[in-house]
Amino acid sequence: MHSTLAIDIGGTHVKIRIPSDPDKRQFDSGPTLTPRQMVDGVRKLVAGWSFDSVSIGLPAPIRNDRPVKEPANLGAGWLDFDYDADFGVPVKVINDAAMQAVGSYNGGRMLFLGLGTGLGSCLIVGRDIMPMELAHLPYRKGRTFEDYVGVHGLESLGKKRWRRHVAKVCDMLFAALLPDEIVIGGGNLIHVKTMPEHCRAGDNANAFEGGFRLWQPAWK
Repeated sequence: MHSTLAIDIGGTHVKIRIPSDPDKRQFDSGPTLTPRQMVDGVRKLVAGWSFDSVSIGLPAPIRNDRPVKEPANLGAGWLDFDYDADFGVPVKVINDAAMQAVGSYNGGRMLFLGLGTGLGSCLIVGRDIMPMELAHLPYRKGRTFEDYVGVHGLESLGKKRWRRHVAKVCDMLFAALLPDEIVIGGGNLIHVKTMPEHCRAGDNANAFEGGFRLWQPAWK
């Protein structure tokens, strides 16, 4: 049976899992993490696991399995790194929000919003994956969506006002993109007290499921 190693790279931790083991393993990430350090850290944690492919969720814009911009909250070197050669098996690299979106998908037209350090976004329609960069679009007062609903907005506005802006952003994007539903995920999902209209809560563990699904025939 084909087994995939799913790697979810965040600003604070690198988390990994395979389908046959329900427990994730992780190590610290951070603003100086390079791809070489990521691979070395993963290799130390995969003892006892076997896998035929790798899915990497990276917090950066991705095109054709390659990052087109260095991750904002990690170290340098991600653009030209040879991921296939270092893991020795086929590797797919996808935006981290898109990987969690794939794992959250139940059908139809779904918009995924990841509330974390910034604002991750991905639209999925009939298993067609469309990663988006909505975070940097203007929202209000010369500032972006990310400025209000990312971690800096949470810290500067306080939870109550931040929640109101999360709901407003969801309303705006629902009206603009016409999804059947919005799935909210990311590390700051825990601070959303009541789900906005047309929204359901995701789960960060769905990032691993997304990594596994990427190698299934229905998603290729």
